[in-house]
Amino acid sequence: MEKALTSYSKGSGCGCKIQPAVLETLLDGLRIENNSSPSMILANSKNEDCAAFELPNGDILLQTLDFFTPMVNDAVIFGKAAAANALSDIYAMGGIPLMANSIFGWPIDKISLDLAKEVLRGGSEICNSLNVPLSGGHSIDSQDPIYGLSVTGIVTKENLKTNAGAKPRDLIILTKELGVGMLAAAHKRGISNSDQNEKLYELLTSVNSLGADLGKHKSVTSMTDVTGFGLLGHLMEICEASGVSATLNWNAIPVSEEAIELAKSFVLPDNAMRNWNNYESKSAIENNDAFAWLVDPQTNGGLLFTVEAEFADEILGICKLRNPKSAIIGEVQDSQKDNKTIVVV
Repeated sequence: MEKALTSYSKGSGCGCKIQPAVLETLLDGLRIENNSSPSMILANSKNEDCAAFELPNGDILLQTLDFFTPMVNDAVIFGKAAAANALSDIYAMGGIPLMANSIFGWPIDKISLDLAKEVLRGGSEICNSLNVPLSGGHSIDSQDPIYGLSVTGIVTKENLKTNAGAKPRDLIILTKELGVGMLAAAHKRGISNSDQNEKLYELLTSVNSLGADLGKHKSVTSMTDVTGFGLLGHLMEICEASGVSATLNWNAIPVSEEAIELAKSFVLPDNAMRNWNNYESKSAIENNDAFAWLVDPQTNGGLLFTVEAEFADEILGICKLRNPKSAIIGEVQDSQKDNKTIVVV
């Protein structure tokens, strides 16, 4: 009997990301500023979802890559989740993916090639559903199974969305429920039920193509997606890049009903507490019930964006057509409360 796919790796999904503080140490002295060369519009100085390069015709070429270890034991779902998560970076910039290449590592002598092929099939199915050619890739014989994509996309200059455009009095919208990390942790530990697994699979494979539509709206002032650093971490990136602070309304944040009991029992991935250790000094959570959800690392989480207040209801309506759980969850401010960048009430 073959071992569970999730047993071959320490972390899983976006929860296996290197924690922010360690990442800062790794990148110290290696950051490249935006506009560092005539065509390099966005580099790695502001933690954007993609690098952005201006083409001769004025359009913007987007480039990203994303890969991780299994968060589910179903190989096809793992492949779909990894592909959807990588493509999400392009959509989070308001762009459209043009093509992708696979990044694939597999312990050839430990796990069957039949399962490996199922992973690749899952990724291919997601790309095909979005008309994104999966044109090649690179594979290695590795200790841990890993899968993801390198994706090239495109966006017009006026539709490009970044972390840095949020303004005071903008409202904050999230397009998916939180809880993926907790659901994946329960799945990996063998304590999840069928309803929890079904919700996990649904969230992992739901694509964020809505971002390409949101890019067309000037009222959307900044955008990212919520992944391994959790809602708290990715909103912090928007706030710091934009030079603003934010207040979140805990009661407005969409959460997965299937993960509520897990949150109460603190069934969290290891990375959840590492997230909190990184953002605790800049955050104030006034409702203890919110804690687990805010630090929970998401894999292929929802789009998180800011929008001018007078257009918020219109934009939310557009989001709900694709993602019914979309919600206005807070407001951007120009001053900190008690020296905290994010306050959750």
